[in-house]
Amino acid sequence: MPVLPPESQTPLWHTLSADEARERVQTSPEGLSEDEAAKRLAQYGPNRLAPPRKRGPIKRFLAQFHNILLYIMLAAAVVTALFDHFIDTGVLLAAVLINAVIGFIQEGKAESALDAIRNMLSPHATVVRAGRRYEIDASLLVPGDIIVLNPGDKVPADVRLMSVKTLRIEEAALTGESLPVEKDIHPVGPDEALGDRTGMAFAGTLAVNGQATGVVVATGAHTELGKINQMLASIRQVSTPMMRQINHFSYVLALVIMIIAALTFAYGVWVRGEPVIDMFMMVVALVASAIPEGLPAIMTVTLALGVQRMARQKAIVRRLPAVETLGSVTVICSDKTGTLTRNEMTVQRVVCSDEAVDVSGVGYEPDGKFSVDGQEVDPELHPVLAAALRVGTLCNDGGLFFEGDRWQVEGDPTEGALLVLGRKAGRTETERHADWPRVDSIPFESENRYMATQHRDAQGLSWVFVKGAPERIIDMCSFELTADGPRRIQVDYWRRMANDTAARGLRLLALAQKQTEPAGACLAPEDVVEGYVMLALVGIIDLPRDEAIRAVADCHGAGIRVKMITGDHADTAKAIGAQLNIGPGKPALTGAEIALLDDAALARVVADIDVFARASPEHKLRLVHALQQQGHVVAMTGDGVNDAPALKRADVGVAMGLKGTEAAKDASDMVLADDNFATIAAAVREGRAVYDNVKKFILFMLPTNGGEALIVIAALLLGLALPLTPAQVLWINMATVSTLGLALAFEKPESGIMQRDPRPPTERILSGFFAWRVVFVSVLMGGGALGLFVWEIAQGTDLAVARTLAVNAVVFSEMFYLLNSRHIYDSVLNREGILGSRHCLVAILVCIGLQLAFTYVPLMQTIFVSAGLSFTDWLKVVGIGLSVFFVAEAEKMISRIIFSRAR
Repeated sequence: MPVLPPESQTPLWHTLSADEARERVQTSPEGLSEDEAAKRLAQYGPNRLAPPRKRGPIKRFLAQFHNILLYIMLAAAVVTALFDHFIDTGVLLAAVLINAVIGFIQEGKAESALDAIRNMLSPHATVVRAGRRYEIDASLLVPGDIIVLNPGDKVPADVRLMSVKTLRIEEAALTGESLPVEKDIHPVGPDEALGDRTGMAFAGTLAVNGQATGVVVATGAHTELGKINQMLASIRQVSTPMMRQINHFSYVLALVIMIIAALTFAYGVWVRGEPVIDMFMMVVALVASAIPEGLPAIMTVTLALGVQRMARQKAIVRRLPAVETLGSVTVICSDKTGTLTRNEMTVQRVVCSDEAVDVSGVGYEPDGKFSVDGQEVDPELHPVLAAALRVGTLCNDGGLFFEGDRWQVEGDPTEGALLVLGRKAGRTETERHADWPRVDSIPFESENRYMATQHRDAQGLSWVFVKGAPERIIDMCSFELTADGPRRIQVDYWRRMANDTAARGLRLLALAQKQTEPAGACLAPEDVVEGYVMLALVGIIDLPRDEAIRAVADCHGAGIRVKMITGDHADTAKAIGAQLNIGPGKPALTGAEIALLDDAALARVVADIDVFARASPEHKLRLVHALQQQGHVVAMTGDGVNDAPALKRADVGVAMGLKGTEAAKDASDMVLADDNFATIAAAVREGRAVYDNVKKFILFMLPTNGGEALIVIAALLLGLALPLTPAQVLWINMATVSTLGLALAFEKPESGIMQRDPRPPTERILSGFFAWRVVFVSVLMGGGALGLFVWEIAQGTDLAVARTLAVNAVVFSEMFYLLNSRHIYDSVLNREGILGSRHCLVAILVCIGLQLAFTYVPLMQTIFVSAGLSFTDWLKVVGIGLSVFFVAEAEKMISRIIFSRAR
């Protein structure tokens, strides 16, 4: 009989009592013997997360070349090599190699996400074997081992707790729970979420206080952490919308080029009877003119510039295509704790017997006011409130201090919030301790659900202060304090106020006091039973960041839906969501409810619900996938290891840089250096600008390639000499298109870019309107250059001069069209349009210099068979360029009129 059943029959350990769990793994309170531990280690393997199978470096490197854009560049390199144009060949091959190297490096970085999760397992564990306690390497733990947990210990495996003393465990990285979880030994129901399994301690979490013993029930890959690791390893990185569009566009373009080339070759050989070798060279020129060699390089430069701009705004991009994907995001799924919120607990409400006091201020900054019904009050003039603040400050083991440039809490965040509350009233905890020195205390224990401290006042009288769970404190109170003194407690009032405060998403603590001497020599639980005076209920919450509220509004204005997915409780999640304007007035969907839905039902529900609570890593992953199935482009933000699978699966994974785990960062595409959700809105703006600039480049590049192709095809159909030689075509494409087109990568975001709706993920880069623009400008460029060539040949001009005129006519048309391309729809007939881009002006000047070299430098004349031009010839060239400029602007004006009428 195996020690543990197969995984398909593994019990839900949280539903078993500690004794039942120990029996299932066949161990005793004295632990396993060394021999038994060795047998189990051989059976189950070490307590570590096994690395996934990886491709070797050679396969990984070669896989980077499987890209249609690189195929096009390699085809262009072959064409240049055919003409012994080895400099261009070298440039193209270098670009291909650089792209492959970048992809190789980025893939290696992405795989390190798994390593980060594996490193979360504790390196050491305190184990009890054969009745003896000692420390071992955590990788040697096996199911059935008895372990001991102390404050500061990282939990080394999944453990069913057997005995607990004031144990609280920080599980935020695994569950998203913002506060340390109080642990006990009681079993819970089978459907309880991970964060509610209080009898369990999970691998990779941190014990922040208390002690416990427990039995190891799962190690390595069978732990909850291991399951996340397996999910992460099984997730394939999704392609970005633009890369999918570029790949589709490139495939279509390559197919069109090959069909046109084949038809042209057949027409020349079989219809016109041209020599096969001549037609082959002409088809090579046609292919060379149509291949967009500069597209991959310009895309890389445009994305890299976007990365630099984002870095200046504290958004560190780990994967280049993520820059553009941000611009097409339709839904942002955000973790709550530490992402939308400050991860700093704040007291917002103090409910006394006769009034509810609102408290302003956020986080640990001790700056805020007290108010009742909107009117500011002085706590010292309200004796009940003053007494509550005193108890909250003194019945407290936390610390509050200023370090660097911010206030920080030492110890439990809830206790820190109470200290901040006391300071807002104008007195420090040191001053209060001086007036009310502590004599003794009972620390918080999950069994008692309260903390108690004994103090003496200025008259030497003994007082016991308590704080804890409202239901527990109310039960021990016989009285409540009012402005006129104590009176019999109104239990229904306190329960009603507790429900009302909890419905606002606030976590509750109750405060009480009693003037009494302990029955014995020290304070004992027998002294904290009955006869206490109820002072107040305190409502605490982790408030949203102010900048997050503004960023969510910006996202809504940009047509982006923001959804909150958290491991926190539903009421808290709804309250925070309402403050952020995320799903206000709508219900929250819990992890238990998600588990009951199949994928089809979840896909229907996910469109309408914006707040998801008590969500496990599996739930987050399913939600992201459901949104993607609905056609959304999803960005996922998070900071914990529990977010890592969803971060990797999302179209854009965004991790927090300050408080995020290494697993989250390594699974992400982008890291926010300031943990500021508002940075995402700025990143979306940059992403949209990047996509705009890529579209501008394509609209600039294709007419140039199309014009060259039209010149070649028209010459063939008309039986003319070739107006552009293959070498001249490559000169235009490599020396001028890339030089000029590069300037468009530096274009700033256009006004109103964040007032647009996100572009549909299925939107084609070359829409019907763009296809019209390409054809229209191609005809302008090709017609102008071909017309000039035909005119010059008819006038008896030398072929070399006529070709040089045709090349310069195409290039100058590009220079003027570059200015047109700065705005796809808007006019550039203004100062900003003509002179507003320093990069465009510099690119034009550089291109003019290159064309002068092409025309007059003897070496260039030898290579490209070019010839010098006269002043009159240059006027013709400039005239053709200007005609393209003004006709293109007229077309934009007509398009704007048509579009405005259509709207």
